[in-house]
Amino acid sequence: MARFIAFYLPQYHIIPENNEWWGPGFTEWTSVARAKPLFRGHKQPHIPADLGFYDLRVPETREAQAQLAKEAGVEGFCYWHYWFGNGKRLLERPFTEVVSSGKPDFPFCLAWANHSWYKKQWDLKAKGKDILLIEQKYPGVKDYEDHFYALLEAFKDKRYIKVNGKLFFGIYSALTFEDIRTFISTWRRLAKDNGLNDFYFVAQDAESRDKEKILALGIDAVYNNNFTTHHNLPLIKKAWLLFRRKYLHQPTVFEYKDVVKDMIIDDCRNRDAIPTIEPNWDHSPRSGHKAFIYNNPDPKYFHEVACKAIEIVKDKPDEEQIVMIKSWNEWGEGNYMEPDAEYGKEYIKALASAIDKYK
Repeated sequence: MARFIAFYLPQYHIIPENNEWWGPGFTEWTSVARAKPLFRGHKQPHIPADLGFYDLRVPETREAQAQLAKEAGVEGFCYWHYWFGNGKRLLERPFTEVVSSGKPDFPFCLAWANHSWYKKQWDLKAKGKDILLIEQKYPGVKDYEDHFYALLEAFKDKRYIKVNGKLFFGIYSALTFEDIRTFISTWRRLAKDNGLNDFYFVAQDAESRDKEKILALGIDAVYNNNFTTHHNLPLIKKAWLLFRRKYLHQPTVFEYKDVVKDMIIDDCRNRDAIPTIEPNWDHSPRSGHKAFIYNNPDPKYFHEVACKAIEIVKDKPDEEQIVMIKSWNEWGEGNYMEPDAEYGKEYIKALASAIDKYK
């Protein structure tokens, strides 16, 4: 049966760096709450329902998230993890507390968001200026060892998600990590030294276009993240979208019912390609008129694409029938399964219904 693993963003608690960069009290909710409609029929802001504007430092919130995910049929959360080199971490508190407390009793794994942070990605008033906030660095073997041992308690946790006995670990950007072969060989060695079987490394790709290059680095599989590609659009449509974006300062808008038709590619039948499904997408809380938007998302279409995902992975070995969900709680990207004021728990019910259909 398909194994649905949902990406999970930890950006919902106050940290000193965000206070300094964005002002006191900044969290993801700051961007979410200030969002405004950009065109007729555009729905913003999106307001959380059952869980409210939560703080991930609260254990009860994390328990409630896990309960909702179980209702949906999600196997576990893939927590985004930030390690910028030389021991520098950000937003690590929620996951650290999940590991140390043993709660919630819900499977998890990690994905390393190995990219620098720039102010333009968040601040709508930055006017396109790239202001480096924190740089992603790769200092070498000693740092890779420190990175591993900082996570060893999590790797040894019985809740950690495995594939064929190997620890599932995601890497956001494999091709920009020039020393990735050394990193992978170091972690594989350390896994064996510490009584762990091995790692099952996965990395992001789009429509498997760079799959062979990525696999050649030592990665086991790619997960296809296709949200802005849509290569099959007619040229005139592509040109119009580019013109609107560049000269009319309008967001790039796709109808969600059209997007789901191309969300899963045929290569995902292969063992080294993992499909990714997205319930919705609206980046405008972060990027304003530069946003990519899936207009009129509807849980009924999400149900359809979840069924397609189950179909495409069903002939793989049992433990490799993985489907990534992007995402559980990326509210600033309008990309979430958690209940909102518009649809309530309908995305959760849609996934549960798709899974039930194939039992």
